[in-house]
Parts: sequence; structure tokens; C-alpha cells
Amino acid sequence: MKKLESSLLNMTLVLTLVAVVMGGILAFVNHLTEGPIQEQKEKTLADGIKTVMTCDDLVVADPVEVKQNVDGKELTYIIYNVKDAQGSNLGAAVESTTMGFGGDLKVLVGFNPEGQILGYTLLEHAETPGLGAKADQWFQKGQKGDIIGKDPKEPLTVSKDGGQVDAITASTITSRAFLKAVNQAYNAYKVTPAVDGESGATEKIEN
Repeated sequence: MKKLESSLLNMTLVLTLVAVVMGGILAFVNHLTEGPIQEQKEKTLADGIKTVMTCDDLVVADPVEVKQNVDGKELTYIIYNVKDAQGSNLGAAVESTTMGFGGDLKVLVGFNPEGQILGYTLLEHAETPGLGAKADQWFQKGQKGDIIGKDPKEPLTVSKDGGQVDAITASTITSRAFLKAVNQAYNAYKVTPAVDGESGATEKIEN
């Protein structure tokens, strides 16, 4: 009986030791990769801002957070007011997140000072490859669901819901989620004053 107890004790000690060692290794690896992952996210965002604002030489103000109540939930939108190299206001890039078919759908949308859509890019999504994932191109200029140049003063909706935007084939849920993110980004942008004068514009993005 003592031998059995000893074996169980040894197994427990070994498993505990293995768990501690593996935990330490994972923490170390996470520490090593945390910096590069953050740098990649920042680069993706910077490239995204240039893409959606359709300009390469930009000065981007410190981000502004806007909280709005949507469907009973408080959502946060991040606004990046943007100027060109000469200091002229170009509008803003807005981060907006909604729930898509497969998970969170995070969209970055560029608006000019009048509120028209300059461009967009998907920052994150978990949509089905070949279907909902087509959102990264479907709504671009010249494509079937083209929203570039539109003013979401009247919310953009898919044609199935009586709107003016063609939904992605077989992905109406993703299309609705995408347009909801764009509409909410517009609403957040319109309540955010543009940065002017000697403002908080601190980051210059160039080629």
C-alpha cells in the first residue's frame, strides 16, 4: 500500500513539475513575441490608415475614444483625425467592431470632412474563407457592393432589406454586420470634432 501511495505521490510531483516548467516556457515565449506582435499590429494600423484615407503622407492625431450606446450595449470607437503634410484636414479613420457570422468583425473606415466614405479595410475578422471573408474586397470601389463615396447619413443597408448595397453572395449576415460597422463608424465620426490648429497631431505616416 505504501508503494502505491509513493507512486501516486511521485506522479503528482512529476506532473506538477512539468506543469510549472511548461507554464514558465509559455510565459517566456509570450514575453519574446509580445513586442513583435504589437509592432505588427501598429504597422497594420498605420498601413490601414493610409489605405482608407487614400493618401500616403499623413499626420495622424492622437486617437480619440468615443463611446456610444448601441442596442443596449456601450461600444467604443477609436477616431484618428488626419491631416495632410500641409496641415489640411482630410477627415478621419474610424475603428468600428460588430459581431459577424464567425465572430468579431473589426473595420477601419476613412471619411472625408463631409462624411463621405473614402475607403475601408478589415483589421480583424473570423468570417468563412471564400464567403464572408470576401468583405475585404466586395465593398471596394468598382466592386458589386461598392460603398466608396457614399454618405451614410442615411444608414447603408443591403438590398434584401430594402437598401442600396448588394450583399456578398451567400453571406447576408456578414454583409449586414459589415454595413452596421460602417454606419456606426460614421455616427461616431460625426460627433467627434476634428483636430485643428496646434493640435494633438503627433504621428506622421509616410511611405
